Amino acid sequence: METKEEQDASESMIGLLSEPRRRRILEWLQEEGSARVRDLAGAFRVSEATIRQDLERLESEGFITREHGGAYLNTAAPASGTMTLHHQENMDKKRRIGALAASLVKDGETLILDAGTTTTEIATRLTSRRDLTLITNALNIAIILGSVPTFAVHMPGGQFKSPTLSLSGDKSVEYFRNIFAGKLFLATAGVALDAGLTYPSFADLQLKEAMIKAAAHVYLVADSTKINRSSFTRLGSLDVINSFITDDGISDRDAREFEKRGIEVLIAK
Repeated sequence: METKEEQDASESMIGLLSEPRRRRILEWLQEEGSARVRDLAGAFRVSEATIRQDLERLESEGFITREHGGAYLNTAAPASGTMTLHHQENMDKKRRIGALAASLVKDGETLILDAGTTTTEIATRLTSRRDLTLITNALNIAIILGSVPTFAVHMPGGQFKSPTLSLSGDKSVEYFRNIFAGKLFLATAGVALDAGLTYPSFADLQLKEAMIKAAAHVYLVADSTKINRSSFTRLGSLDVINSFITDDGISDRDAREFEKRGIEVLIAK
């Protein structure tokens, strides 16, 4: 057990990393909608007092609202009310990736679509297909595709997360363990050759693992700004994906490195 002096020294050193930590706390809240102080303290290995200071700073900057024992994202409620996803940056890249990914889907297939802005772009381009069976944890994607008469759209149970308009938790994980699909279009917060696939929080890791195991072919869909970027939690190495669909912002060197790992790289132009 750490002495008080060791703990103080450790927290002093961690304090030097307060800006990166606050950024990752904000990413966590943008993914989950809310968080408890004790959970953040455990995840980031700092004291609850340190987390409260971080939350005070994020509140003063207008991102969040603190409540007893935790905080919630200010934009979470408006997003769910308008069915608008939080991450709307790099939309031109995401639209091109969505178009390329959708072109790989044939009539009559069974697909899993992960939640996210890029996978939503895929969904909007599938409405001209026929007889698709689609499984998704994203409420907005289910609404887009559920209006097509020839589609069968299925959703798991679970806890609703308003920033991502998605369902998560143990019930969702269990549901996907009983599914088999030809293709999975998987979202990520970061993809790097060394760190693999990374995400802002722990909540969806088991769910994404279950999705991957349920699919014959896994397509990672991510714009080039997410390459060589790491988020808070690691899903696993790159060997869990078969193909990587990205935009022409990927460097030739990175494309070659992914291909050396046995991953097909598809570039949307």
